[in-house]
Amino acid sequence: MTTEITPLDRAHAAMTDAPDDDAARLRFYERLADAELFLLLLAEPDGQNIAPQVFDVEAQRFVVAFDRETRLSDFVGEAVPYAAMSGRSLARLLAQEGLGLGLNLEVAPSAMLIPADGVSWLDATLGQGPDLVEERPQEITAPKGLPEVLISALDAKLATATGMARAAYLVGVKYQSGRFGHILAFVDAAAGAEQALSQAANEALIFSGIDAGTLDVGFFAASDPVSASLARSGLRFDIAQPEPETERPAPGMDPQKPPILR
Repeated sequence: MTTEITPLDRAHAAMTDAPDDDAARLRFYERLADAELFLLLLAEPDGQNIAPQVFDVEAQRFVVAFDRETRLSDFVGEAVPYAAMSGRSLARLLAQEGLGLGLNLEVAPSAMLIPADGVSWLDATLGQGPDLVEERPQEITAPKGLPEVLISALDAKLATATGMARAAYLVGVKYQSGRFGHILAFVDAAAGAEQALSQAANEALIFSGIDAGTLDVGFFAASDPVSASLARSGLRFDIAQPEPETERPAPGMDPQKPPILR
């Protein structure tokens, strides 16, 4: 049995150590959404169709998934079919079917049962998209007054955005309309990555537990004169770039193309 302590284990421990801390609970669910999970199946996937094993526990129905392949093997004790997907994709599938999630059962300190209503809450929370605002920055300044929990959340979230942009800058901004705010500005975003990056920033804000907080998102080319101001005044987040040869994502890891339960 593996003794590795995973990010999900650490987030779970922080949540259980402070049961009244809403921020710790939100961070756990954020890590769950971002994690790659391995879902136990009845049979090998049939194209985009998957059939998970479903267990009845106290009049509720659960599937089981693990944040490491080795943990799945430890739980079952033999080679079994499974599907790998992101936690957000799994939450979407389970919410549609009214199923709960048994996470890392019997094999990790983060073992827990998340009932169907908890899974539905996570799916609904992840579905809260950012508002579209079309305004041009007039003045760029250093960010001020933002809580450290949000900075940390953005840093963790953008660490998973490999290849989606060259870099991101958090800055204060005054728009041509006279409105003041903060903007997370992405430089040289990859084609088609704008929605995923906007959602990532929005989730960082939501799961930080900041009431009534706002954070705009913008996209700029490196050749845009605004980008020079971003680099001078902003808090920079480096975004990892992919290796020259990258593997095709595992089935279910693309939240836009989740598998289908059957």
